[in-house]
Amino acid sequence: MPEKLNDPRSVVRKFLARPQHEGVGAIVRRSIGRFELRYFDPFLVLDEFSVTAPAGFPDHPHRGFETVTYMLQGSVTHEDFEGHKGTIGAGDLQWMTAGRGIVHSEMPAPQGTQKGLQLWVNLSSKHKMIEPRYQELSSKDIAETTKDGIKVRVIAGEALGIKSPIYTRTPTMYLDFTMEPESHLRQPIPKSWNAFVYVLEGEGIFGRSKSSSVNAHHLLLLGAGDGLEAWNKSSKLLRFILVGGEPLGEPVVQFGPFVMNTQEEIDQTIDDFENYTNGFEKARHWRSEFGLSLDF
Repeated sequence: MPEKLNDPRSVVRKFLARPQHEGVGAIVRRSIGRFELRYFDPFLVLDEFSVTAPAGFPDHPHRGFETVTYMLQGSVTHEDFEGHKGTIGAGDLQWMTAGRGIVHSEMPAPQGTQKGLQLWVNLSSKHKMIEPRYQELSSKDIAETTKDGIKVRVIAGEALGIKSPIYTRTPTMYLDFTMEPESHLRQPIPKSWNAFVYVLEGEGIFGRSKSSSVNAHHLLLLGAGDGLEAWNKSSKLLRFILVGGEPLGEPVVQFGPFVMNTQEEIDQTIDDFENYTNGFEKARHWRSEFGLSLDF
C-alpha cells in the first residue's frame, strides 16, 4: 500500500440501489444501468442479485459487451448454445465475453437463496464482434492477501502487491475488500480511469476522512484523482468492491441485452438474432433445460 496518495478521489455521487424485478421472478438491486445512471463508461450495468428457484434468468442473448458474474452466496448453473455449461459457486468468478453473440441461461441452485454481483463491461467498437469466450476462476484460485487489517480478493487488476490472471480487453480493475475495524486503505487507481465503490456490508468512510459513513447497497461514483482512501471507523467488518475502468469514449446504443455504437448496428443485431445469422446460428435449435425467455 502506498504511503500516501497525492490526489485522493472524492465521492461525487451516491445512490442507494433499490430492489427491482428482473429476469423471471428474480430480484436485483441495480445501481448502474438505471434511469439516474444509464452508463458510467465503460460500465453498463451493476446488479446485486438475489434469486431463489424457480426464479432465474432463462435463455437470453447478448452482444457487444462482457458479463462478469461474482457469486457471494450459493450457486448458479449456466449453459449456452456453444455447449459450455457449469456451476458458479460462492466466491467463484465467471468473466464472459459475449462479443458477436451468445445465448445462455443462468439459473439458481435448487435450494436456498443465491446471491451475487453481475457487472456488464462495454467493449470497444473494434472488439464488439469478436468470438465469444469465457474466463472462469474458482474461489480458491482468486488471488487473495491480507495486510494491516485489510483483505483483498483481486478479481481483475492488482492490489496489495498481487495480480489477477484475468485478461480484460477493456482495461479494468475489480477488487473485493474486507476491512477490519480501525483499518485504513489507500488503493491507487489509474488517473484516466472512471471508478466506483459498491458497499456490500457494514459501513465505511470513503474519499475524505471527515465524510459521512456509507452503508450497504450504496454505489459511490468517484471523482478525479490517483486513488481511493477508505476507513472503517465502525465496530464491524466493512466489505465493498472497488471497480475501475478505462473509458472508451464511444457512442453507446443499447437495446436490452444488445449494446452497439449506432442504431443501424442495433437493427442489424435484432435482425441477426431473429434470423439466426452472423453469430446467432446455433440459437435456431438450442434450448436450455429451462426454456426460452423473451423478456428483453
